Amino acid sequence: MSTVEAKSGILAVDADGHVGENGSAILEYMDYPHKEFRTGLANNGGLTPLDGQDRYLGRRLYRGPANKPEHWIEVLDKGPLEWTVLYPSIGLFSGFIKDPDYQAAYSKAYNTWISQDFCAGSNGRIMGVALLPTYDPEEAEKELRRGAANGLVGGMFSADGSHLLGDKKFDRVYKAAEELNLSISIHASGSSLAPGAEIFPKFIQSHTVAHPYGILRQFTNMMFEGVFQKFPRTRFGFLEAGCTWLPWWLDRMDEEFQHRGDVDAPNLSLPPSNFVHQGGNIFFACEAGERLLEPVMNTLGDDIIMYASDYPHWDGTYPDSLKELSDRPLLSEAQKYSVLRGSAERFYGLVVL
Repeated sequence: MSTVEAKSGILAVDADGHVGENGSAILEYMDYPHKEFRTGLANNGGLTPLDGQDRYLGRRLYRGPANKPEHWIEVLDKGPLEWTVLYPSIGLFSGFIKDPDYQAAYSKAYNTWISQDFCAGSNGRIMGVALLPTYDPEEAEKELRRGAANGLVGGMFSADGSHLLGDKKFDRVYKAAEELNLSISIHASGSSLAPGAEIFPKFIQSHTVAHPYGILRQFTNMMFEGVFQKFPRTRFGFLEAGCTWLPWWLDRMDEEFQHRGDVDAPNLSLPPSNFVHQGGNIFFACEAGERLLEPVMNTLGDDIIMYASDYPHWDGTYPDSLKELSDRPLLSEAQKYSVLRGSAERFYGLVVL
């Protein structure tokens, strides 16, 4: 049990924080010949494709370090948060890697590093997920199983890239997640390399579009290809696009399904909204500043929306975001408990530490 104490009656947890990758350390776990080819690039952003955008406006938007476990323990205590589940930062761009062999090698090296060098020894307060390659679902399944053996609590696919996660070739990964009692997260990259975001002249425009579009694209494809119907016991999470788009998007999907679902979505027997309203296995991370959060929770239910710190990324506001959610007057205490703790515990299959 953590020794931190909540300032309110709820000791919150973090469904989506980020690690600052140590490229040189990850490179040490990489197989040859990829390790040899990338030597010298590790600390220069060279392990994954970057979009060349200045996210931090020099250092004006820099929020603090997150590249050592002790940094993250200090961050957790500021909230306070009892625990966090960490996702990559640079690794979010792994979906843009063109070489399938290298993508698999990078994922494997990252997963070894995050489990052995970062999460181990934190007394359960820092957890991680396996970064899953998108070109080769067989390798993705292997990494999910290896991650489970090494204490990781889920697997993550990047939302962006040339892949569509509703393709039946990924079924083996979703089946393995159910077997292992692990979650599958689809995480936005926010990259201007993302389809639909590459046309904009300024980062503020591409970043506005990239986060939600990658998630909308994968959610739509997975829904209409029947993933959520085929795997009702696998827990899926859609991260870093907020949640207040859901009612609007589900209305659109239901309308499309009504008109042509029998032809274009033969693997789906019910309107898409049913799988969110009644399934209980599809989760979404919210942002504290979403003004329509209360009506969305009242509409879709209290137990599928999760708090995410997004620390240390420049567009997050932790620990202020935690206080903002805790103080929202229109959320009931039960709803606050769900969003600040209960939903994340359910998503990751975790009991109270």
